[in-house]
Amino acid sequence: MTEIAPYGATYAPLRAEVEVRDCEVEGRIPESLSGGFYAVGPDPQYPLAPGNIPFDGEGHVRLFRIRGGRVDYRSRYVRTERYLAQDRARRVLMPMYRNPSRDDPSVRGLSRSTANTHVIQHRNLLLALKEDSAPSALDLNTLETLEAVYTFEGQLPRDQPFTAHPKVCSTTGNLVAFGYEARGFGSDSIAVFEIDRSGRKIWGAEVSMPYVSSVHDFAVTEKHIAFFLIPLAIDPEQMRRGGIHWSWDKDRKSYLGFMRRYGDGKDLRWIEGPPRGGSHTLGAFEDGDKLYFDREVTAGNPYVVIPNKDGAPYDAAAGTSYLHRLSVSLNGRNDSYGIEKLFPLIAPLPRQDDRYNTVPYRYGYMGCPDPADPVRWKAACYARVDHQTRTFELWKAPPTVSLGEPLFAPKSLHAREGEGYLLGVAWHLDQRLRSDLLIFDAEHLGEGPMATVRLPVQASPQIHGWWVREDQYPQ
Repeated sequence: MTEIAPYGATYAPLRAEVEVRDCEVEGRIPESLSGGFYAVGPDPQYPLAPGNIPFDGEGHVRLFRIRGGRVDYRSRYVRTERYLAQDRARRVLMPMYRNPSRDDPSVRGLSRSTANTHVIQHRNLLLALKEDSAPSALDLNTLETLEAVYTFEGQLPRDQPFTAHPKVCSTTGNLVAFGYEARGFGSDSIAVFEIDRSGRKIWGAEVSMPYVSSVHDFAVTEKHIAFFLIPLAIDPEQMRRGGIHWSWDKDRKSYLGFMRRYGDGKDLRWIEGPPRGGSHTLGAFEDGDKLYFDREVTAGNPYVVIPNKDGAPYDAAAGTSYLHRLSVSLNGRNDSYGIEKLFPLIAPLPRQDDRYNTVPYRYGYMGCPDPADPVRWKAACYARVDHQTRTFELWKAPPTVSLGEPLFAPKSLHAREGEGYLLGVAWHLDQRLRSDLLIFDAEHLGEGPMATVRLPVQASPQIHGWWVREDQYPQ
């Protein structure tokens, strides 16, 4: 049993594709909640090699399909090129996280993607994402893999990395994305690009970063794109010893970089800061001549499974993540960026109403421990934060429950911000990880779930998820 989410989400490898029709429901699912809650996480196809980390498990996608107050559940592995090759060989062929030097010669030239980090709907497809590779394209209804390496009909190179966290533009609906190490393994290049709702690439630029960093997420506004570079850096020596791609290098700085959207990238500016960490964006927007970038930030290495370059033990306090607001002036010279802590909540996986990815927003949602409990992680909670009032509301889970990343689903296409439902999966630690889908009224989170969808088994692991409205499904 392994913890992969810092606020307590626990999983054991499942290695089974599951289908449950007409799940048991306690309470009532509102008629206005109709669509699909998709999620993906690492579920090792075979036991991980010694020294490897849980992030290297194969992508296992799940779907709670909600219609008419009823729920069907389905899970499927993504049939990546790696998965299929290992399935034929009946053994591990790529044994170390993002270290191709350890690969079996039989997989040379195949995509190393595990498609295990995030899923997002694009046109009539579900894209399963892993930041070192191109997406895999799945059927929205069946979760069957349609294309193991999806290149948007040849518009992106087959070996083009694609972020696990693309943003949907709030005004155009375009998909804005990037890929780092874009000019090949270990390169300092970042390719930034935009794909419209019809699937056509309409813009792209290429920029360089000060060093090869794990650029897991980024920020997009109506006019700008921003990156936050952290000292989770490529470690060639560690890889030569047979280890993983990254280590935490406390001697490197962090950098906030920003550039014009739709430009050529030559205006990109990197502003140096102290060695801060953190991986995920909550939201971003512009106000006058200021750009605001809300994200979780740590003082040190945020990942217990990533080694420190100097060999020091993991520092849990320094790796604890809190929501911060980064700010920078879009005019004039910037020698530093602003940074402000927003809430006393440990929040490594914050989410917003995804209709507001590129514009000002008010609410955020996250899993976190109870900030009033002196025993860290004793109680898992869901939280809604309100930037306007700088307040938050909590729902506290029982002590035998751990929680996955929550997801916001609007009540309708034109519902106001925050009007809708919060969905999240609970794992019961005292029931061999048997799982439930919890459905809350997002505006009354503290009242607890309005409906609980019970699975008879453990839900497949989750890192990130996505909501697909009923009107977004193919006819």
